Amino acid sequence: MKKRTNYRMYLVFACCLLFLSSFSAPIGSAEAQPKQKATWFWDTPLIKDSAEEILSFASENGITTFYLQMNRDVRPEYYKSFIRQATAQNIQVHVLGGSPSWSLETERHRLETFLNWTRDYQESAAPEERFTGIHIDVEPHVLKEWQTDRSSLIHQWQNSVRFLADGARDLNLPITADIPFWLHTYNLPDNSMSMSNWIISTVDAVAIMAYRDQAASIYNLALPEMNEATALGKQAIIAVETKASNEGEFITFYEEGSAFMNKQLTQVDSMASENTSFNGFAIHEYRYWKALVDRGI
Repeated sequence: MKKRTNYRMYLVFACCLLFLSSFSAPIGSAEAQPKQKATWFWDTPLIKDSAEEILSFASENGITTFYLQMNRDVRPEYYKSFIRQATAQNIQVHVLGGSPSWSLETERHRLETFLNWTRDYQESAAPEERFTGIHIDVEPHVLKEWQTDRSSLIHQWQNSVRFLADGARDLNLPITADIPFWLHTYNLPDNSMSMSNWIISTVDAVAIMAYRDQAASIYNLALPEMNEATALGKQAIIAVETKASNEGEFITFYEEGSAFMNKQLTQVDSMASENTSFNGFAIHEYRYWKALVDRGI
């Protein structure tokens, strides 16, 4: 009888420990969901013959996520092989698509092609070969209609983003959208909210293109959209540039190099970590970042 009582007391004690341990790593904690260090990968054919080099660079530079462009000229088996190898290194791969023209209703077929290709690919791939997210780069502000018929363009852009977001959810994939740091300064045509607030509310996460080469500037430019993301319970990734820019040297880390960039991003991380939406960095883009590292500066 005594042994049975002791056994019951042991079960009760073990259950209590199990219950209490469930509070030690809450969902959404930094431990459960580490911040991203992502990069865009537009030159998809490179994965055919350079996967080992790409993934070695990823390992050496702490990359957690590739935004890999959908390219119908690259056969699915190359995607499968690359993603399988990336998965083995705990690196996620999101399918990347986008163009300014994707804002237009006349280009809806391109969005359909992108989503259909992604669906077909996911269905044909093994779990360790599948994309784990969708990343879109749709920037209507570079089109001439931004100056000539902005209201109509914004309306079309909203429809395109909704279409992509709905498609991503049908595929059970989170969707991240690139946005410029100044998007909060423009309102929707009906003045109901800022354009950035609308897109953040529509997708799962945003990559804020805060292209500057000093920590304080990067943080301050990204802050308005980060605050909107926090209020909406969404994630915000801060993006920086490594490509040479004709807009000025202050736009990019091209001149200063990768070591300087890493120091600045460490400072940004310290400042931005107080914001619950902040989920790491995205570096534009793989080829130019690698060239910076190869220069040894």
